[in-house]
Parts: sequence; structure tokens; C-alpha cells
Amino acid sequence: MIDLYPRLPGIRSILVLRPNAVGDFMFALPALHALRHTYPQARIVLLGKAWHADFLRHRRGPIDEVLVMPPVPGVGAPADAEVDMAAAEGFIDDIREAHFDLALQMYGGGRYSNPFIRSLGARTTVGLKTPDAEPLDRWLPYGELANRRLELLQVAALAGAEPRLAGTELAVTEYDRSEAAECVPLGLSRLVVVHPGASDVRRQWPPERFAAVADRLIGQGARIVISATDAEREISEKLVSHMHHPALDLTGKLSLTALCGLLERSEMMLANDTGPLHLALAVGTPAVGVFWLTNLLESGPLKQHLLRPALSVRTTCPVCGTANGKHLRCAHDVSFVDDVSEDQVSALTMQLFAEKTVSEAAAPPPALHPAEFRSDPRYNGGAGDRAAPNARVPLC
Repeated sequence: MIDLYPRLPGIRSILVLRPNAVGDFMFALPALHALRHTYPQARIVLLGKAWHADFLRHRRGPIDEVLVMPPVPGVGAPADAEVDMAAAEGFIDDIREAHFDLALQMYGGGRYSNPFIRSLGARTTVGLKTPDAEPLDRWLPYGELANRRLELLQVAALAGAEPRLAGTELAVTEYDRSEAAECVPLGLSRLVVVHPGASDVRRQWPPERFAAVADRLIGQGARIVISATDAEREISEKLVSHMHHPALDLTGKLSLTALCGLLERSEMMLANDTGPLHLALAVGTPAVGVFWLTNLLESGPLKQHLLRPALSVRTTCPVCGTANGKHLRCAHDVSFVDDVSEDQVSALTMQLFAEKTVSEAAAPPPALHPAEFRSDPRYNGGAGDRAAPNARVPLC
């Protein structure tokens, strides 16, 4: 049960700090929906990256505007990064002049992000805190091992936001659908998206095993679409070379928006623990995911029925035997999830595909509270235009 603080009075503007990657943003969506539901008249502004502004433009949802942050040491950039401090200070001054009512720190334990969020001059600050971090007006201890979706929901609850399950966490737009149709013809059915890459090699299941499971799916009537970035081309090529049946290889060809549109049309996704996997869950597309140890604890979805996880419990490097974890890493770039068997993943995948799970993204959108029917960008546009037109961005 999540403790709920009283609703804050006079909240007209809310600032949320979350300048990170695709999967991390998906983790924050339940908390953002809770804020929107509780404060329907407030303007919610995300402090994020250029990809946030690009991706959220014209997308119905809890965010009204994205402000793209300049690099700040420890907040969206490495702590030892050399940055243009004049640009950062000018950005902070602009935000202070806007006089936000509420600022939420949703960017880790707060060693660097708490002083930053306090510098923005909001009337009330809320967030997470490690023992060595500066306190905010309302704060919770940061958990080293915690479900991040639930943890961020607790942060929103500190601000009086009532937790709720959104019908679909991420809205799919007509632009997403048109981008997807350029890559995958609309007439194709029974699509399964396979994403064999991951930003951390330790989370990469062997591509030849993805190939074997993909072949079995084709035997059951599936059409396989391979999703991968240019940086993951070697992995996707290895997957294709091991397959006995043809697949549609879209390596380097899918924008994030096109992937959204494609996932909405797909029966399911098969992937490592990556941003695209969590994007699928956010649009309501079920998935089979290969996870390493504590990553499943941190990234498990609130809607449990959408995810079938295959879990590796390996804790030591298969090469040198050194213990590895969230903050520990040896020098060997090898898979730590290759102990997950092909049979296990295949069984989960065949079962999910056979169930023909209906994506919640295809269901009618949830009814809005009367106060939410407003002619504003949240329902007739989306996040503000503060970045270049749609670009191809990293998926994980």
C-alpha cells in the first residue's frame, strides 16, 4: 500500500526532473499519470532530453511541455563532465522566473539532483534521498533495490497524487502509425517484434537463440519483424544468419515513433531487458523478456499480465568468476543471461503467442474526468516544440 499525503493547495504548475533514457521514462509514466489525475488543471513540465521533446510532441498524455536541459554535472551528464556553466545557470534562472508551485526529483538518490531541484525555486520540492544527499521538503529514502515504477509512484504520492492504473500508459499517435506503415505494410498481421540488442552486453541473450525461437514462431503463423539500432547491427545480422525462415529486418530503419506504431499492431514482443521492451508494455503490447537478476525487480511493470519474464540468477562473471552487480563490474564484456535456456524462452513465447492476448492499446481510451476536457496541448497537441523535427533516436 502506498501512503498518500494530503493534496497540496494551489498547484498550477509542476516541474518533473527525469532526463534519462527511453526505458527510464516508461518507468515514470504511472507517477506522471497520478499527478495528472490529481492535478488536472496544472501544467506539467518535464525537464528532459531532446528525444523527450521530439517523442512527446503531439502525443496525448500527462506531459504538457518538455524543457530540454543543458548538460549539468551529475544530472543528465556524468558528474565529472565539463559543461557550459553559463548555459546551465541561464536555464536555472529562466525556470526560477517561472515560479513553479511544485518540483519533483525523479532522477535517482539526489546527491546531485536534489541541490539542482532546490536551485529551481519551486514552492515545494519532493523526491528521493540517499543518506548523503540534501533533503527536500518532502522526501523518501532511495532504494538501491526497488521497483522503480512503484518508487516513483511513492514520490508522486508525497505530493498528494493518488496512484491509479491508466488504461494505456503511452498514447500512440497517427504520426506513429503512419511512420510504422512506411516500414511495415498495413496488410500484414500476426506480427511479432524481436529486439535482440541491449545497451549493456551483460543483458544480451545470444542472438542464435532468438533466431531459434523466432523460427518456431514463424512455424505457428507469426511474421517476424527485427528491431535494432545501427549500433546493434552485428547482433541483428547474426540473428538473421541463424534463422531458417525469412524475417523483415528493420535494423537502423525504425524511429522511436515508428516503433510505437508497429508495437500497437503487433501480437507481442520478444526482447532483452531494453527500452523497446518497456515501450511495448507502455502501449499495452505483451512481451517475453530476458532479464538479468535484479533488473527484473527494478523494472517489473505494474500490469503483471503483460510481461512473461525469463530470469537469469547469475551473479559472477562466467569468464573470471568476479561478482558483478549494479555497481560492480569486471572487465569482461560477456553475456550474463546466456544461462537462460532456449526451451524456457520458447515455452513462454509460444504460450503467449497462442493466447492471442488483446493489446490494451486497441481498447477505447479511459473516460476523462469532466475537468480534463480542456482545449489545451495535452489533448490537442502535446509537449511543446523545443527540439528539431522527429529524428531517429537510440532505442535503449
